[in-house]
Amino acid sequence: MRFYNATTFLFRRHYEWRILFICFFAVHVPLLATLAFQAFSGGWSVPTLIVVLGATLAGTIFGVLAIHGLLSPIRKATNLLRAIQAGEHPGAIPTGSDDLVGRLLDGVIVAAHESSTRIARLETLSEHDPLTGLLNRRGFRKAAECALSRPGNAVLALIDLDHFKLVNDRFGHEAGDTLLRKLAQALEADLRRSDVCCRWGGEEFALLFPDTLVDEARLVMERLRASIALDTGLLDEAWPVTLSCGLAPLRSLTELDEASRRADAALYEAKEAGRNRVRIARS
Repeated sequence: MRFYNATTFLFRRHYEWRILFICFFAVHVPLLATLAFQAFSGGWSVPTLIVVLGATLAGTIFGVLAIHGLLSPIRKATNLLRAIQAGEHPGAIPTGSDDLVGRLLDGVIVAAHESSTRIARLETLSEHDPLTGLLNRRGFRKAAECALSRPGNAVLALIDLDHFKLVNDRFGHEAGDTLLRKLAQALEADLRRSDVCCRWGGEEFALLFPDTLVDEARLVMERLRASIALDTGLLDEAWPVTLSCGLAPLRSLTELDEASRRADAALYEAKEAGRNRVRIARS
């Protein structure tokens, strides 16, 4: 490090130029020594000077090209590390031999793998609800972009667990969390691969049914509502679990926000009408 720090005044921002300059000077030592010897002895040999000069120039050109090639893995590793620091995918990483540069590239491979794993884990955490494992609103929005990439009939369903506050008050928050997890499992088990399910917030869930008519979605939700109401293993046999649902049709991603407002209004109507029922948003 001492020599490295001592030569930082040479091309401060270009390490490779510093190496080339030092090698250029080293290659010219024979030529300078020959000139000094002939000047000191007083005997000038032009053929010898021409040979030494030609050999020096040839050695300089070869040395510059060879050092440039040897430094290319370091430049590649530097660019890869910058990409990793920026959170970008570094792409294919070359492998080296068992030398200093090879160990440097191996370190970049390890850093890239750890960075990709960490980014994937953070993305998963940012898009999923930690309690139920379902998508959260952010993840739901991203999944909806794919599900609604082509215009067509689709339905958004908003679901609310009836009297969930009373469940927490009577059985405790741990039982309430367990109920939310069981409901999430029940929702996912009754969906198609193309459907999207998320925890909307609190005791509310959202379902997106692409390529589905509103009457078809209503049949699905009525069947799910009935199965939940009859399932005595969700909480307590003396305390039936029911849910209310609001449905709103849509045809594209641009209508998702409006559909969520209409589905929420339909959900409110379902709860006002006595809960444990499904309502379709008014046109």
